[in-house]
Amino acid sequence: MSKTLRTLLALAGVFALLAALVAWLNLRDEDPLTGAAPASSPDLIARGAYLARAGNCMGCHTERGGAEYAGGRGVPTPFGTIYAPNLTPDPNHGLGAWTGAEFWRALHNGRARDGRLLYPAFPYPNYTRVTRADADAIFAFLRSLPPVAQPNRAHTLQFPFDRQAALAVWRALYFRPARPDPDPSRDTEWNRGAYLVEGLGHCNACHASRNALGATAGPLDLAGGLIPVQNWYAPSLASTREAGVADWSDAHVIELLKTGVSARGAVMGPMSEVVSGSTQHLSEPDLRAMARYLKALQAPGGDTAPAPEASAASTATTALDTPGARLYERHCAACHGKSGEGVAGVYPALARSRAVMMATPANLVHMVLEGGFPPATTGNPRPYGMPPFATVLSNDEVAQLLTHVRASWGNRAEGVSALDVTRYRAVAPR
Repeated sequence: MSKTLRTLLALAGVFALLAALVAWLNLRDEDPLTGAAPASSPDLIARGAYLARAGNCMGCHTERGGAEYAGGRGVPTPFGTIYAPNLTPDPNHGLGAWTGAEFWRALHNGRARDGRLLYPAFPYPNYTRVTRADADAIFAFLRSLPPVAQPNRAHTLQFPFDRQAALAVWRALYFRPARPDPDPSRDTEWNRGAYLVEGLGHCNACHASRNALGATAGPLDLAGGLIPVQNWYAPSLASTREAGVADWSDAHVIELLKTGVSARGAVMGPMSEVVSGSTQHLSEPDLRAMARYLKALQAPGGDTAPAPEASAASTATTALDTPGARLYERHCAACHGKSGEGVAGVYPALARSRAVMMATPANLVHMVLEGGFPPATTGNPRPYGMPPFATVLSNDEVAQLLTHVRASWGNRAEGVSALDVTRYRAVAPR
């Protein structure tokens, strides 16, 4: 046998072993498709509807202007667009032919009825922590919906990300099925909050950074990150310098999740949709449990680092005769105040605002260019908002304005460049 042939056989053997390992890693902890779902009942359907709200399932599985849960909405990713499927009980395009066990496997193992691997834009790395009982309740609710004969749209992914083999390798590296794992050192309320935030609420799907292959450090990572393609920054839920609430009262956290606004802040951007479609509908005990869990989060290393010092360049912009100051006076002072003090309950203060001073100015750029409103909720049906300035201000002017705001009235943050504005304004439509 020649040396070349021996080398090829060795490489083939290594490849076969790696393929077997990837296959095993994709099948580990997978339950057999057994166990019938409980008989449907009004109580079970109502519970499933509530849990589907907690998971904000309709947010992705309903195309704007389309039938509820009929799918078709695109989720943009750096690798292409993934389209949410039809969840109505239509037998050809939806869940009509599915069993409760198959639906459970989709949530717990990320595998479709026909065995295909699902893309993690469907956040099964979080949903894997959902209990079988809750999965059965959600399935009962979805089966109670009117069937909609809407075909599913094919994903438009780049090669090789459109291949099941590539997805299998990704899952072997970054996904492992899990179970609800209550912390025995914590009480029932804290554990309920952890279950909602880590599992059904899939908060880390946004509030975590992702590597080049789109994976987070793990389902418990809530340290903040730039949302791919959308270019909004989902701030850290563990750091009080960003969106951490360790120093908030329970009442303020609950109010924010229930209405979108509180005395300590307001939600904007993608989080508005979460409050509107999900958290405003949750019960007071569940919101309190989430607040309890979120208040207990600790940033790695704590929040003991000093506030960022203003650079020499940004300090200079605190003068009142700079281009940024003049732009602020012309476009912003009427609402936010001459000294960034805002109007309580109406227009947020910009002075000493942690939202203003976050390291990345992405959200500020979006707010100036696109405007925005907190969500319209039952508790705040007519929120005050901000008009867009994308057609009024150039990239240079937005940069000058934000540099002024980030270095004035006690704010100490780095300036914003026109390049930053160009980078963050490039957003794929949803």
